[in-house]
Amino acid sequence: MAEHLPRRLLEGLEARAQKAIAHWGLENAKPTLLKYRENAVFRVTLADGEPAALRLHRPGYHDESALRSELQWMTALRDGGLAVPSAIAALDGRLLVRLAPTDDSAGQHADIVSWMHGAPLGESGVPLAYGAERQAVIFHALGALMADMHNLADRWSVPTGFKRASWDAEGLLGERPVWGRFWDCQGLSDEQKLGLAGLRDRLRPILERMSAGGHDYGLIHADLVRENVLVRDDGVAFIDFDDAGFGFRLFDIATALLKNRTEPNYEAIERSLVGGYRSKRPLSDAALSTLPIFMTLRSLTYIGWFAARPELPGAKARIKRYADESLRLAQTLPVPA
Repeated sequence: MAEHLPRRLLEGLEARAQKAIAHWGLENAKPTLLKYRENAVFRVTLADGEPAALRLHRPGYHDESALRSELQWMTALRDGGLAVPSAIAALDGRLLVRLAPTDDSAGQHADIVSWMHGAPLGESGVPLAYGAERQAVIFHALGALMADMHNLADRWSVPTGFKRASWDAEGLLGERPVWGRFWDCQGLSDEQKLGLAGLRDRLRPILERMSAGGHDYGLIHADLVRENVLVRDDGVAFIDFDDAGFGFRLFDIATALLKNRTEPNYEAIERSLVGGYRSKRPLSDAALSTLPIFMTLRSLTYIGWFAARPELPGAKARIKRYADESLRLAQTLPVPA
């Protein structure tokens, strides 16, 4: 990860991380950057020798209330028996620490969560390393755990003041989507802008009808990409709840499947995931028939996401690639043009 970032950006992140871990009494530890997407995530070693993950939250993405709500839901899932990270308190007992702005960086929040053992399912754009039989086992487990998470979310009483984004018609296709205005961002050709604007107009009434029609909706992870699914001896585990919020449950399924579409065994992967999900939670054929819509919506979100993060390596190329992908997916939608 670190070798792909501009040196100045990397040095700034490392300096920020060093300041953050002092709140946990880890001044002598050396943070190692693992990931820089929504957050900067570092591996750190706690005083007892155990590894943990330091998260420097992206300035301006979530406010303190939303970040506390994320930790609340993670705690509820963990209390319900799911293997998810738990927050580690700073020396003063706080679970979330605010870092003051400096000349080089905006103010932001930091936290440390427990280390989750396991290997990421894979990396986007890289073929899966597992054979067909192992893939079937893993994706069945992924679907089952996703259903468990949705079941726990439905049983949980959301506390007063709980605040997370909504991945609904407004949050995906409104004037200010959660991840940005994908249809008119920089980096798109005029032809792409026209096509994406038309696709947005086409999808919005469909999504609004789904909302009115009782489509399964509630708390979701919203970012179950390969990197956020850990494969373990006893199954799988989920990490990185930073984008969690209220949304259609099929959005979680679509997110887990989208970047596996080019796998030779994709049809078996989809069957395994859906089978695992159905082993724990109802999913009708009628609901499943809308999966292509949610795959398209998931692809659209990445356009705005990368447009808002031009500092990331390859951002410009990915904007164009996801635009083309979204328009291709739109050609297969089982809805009237």
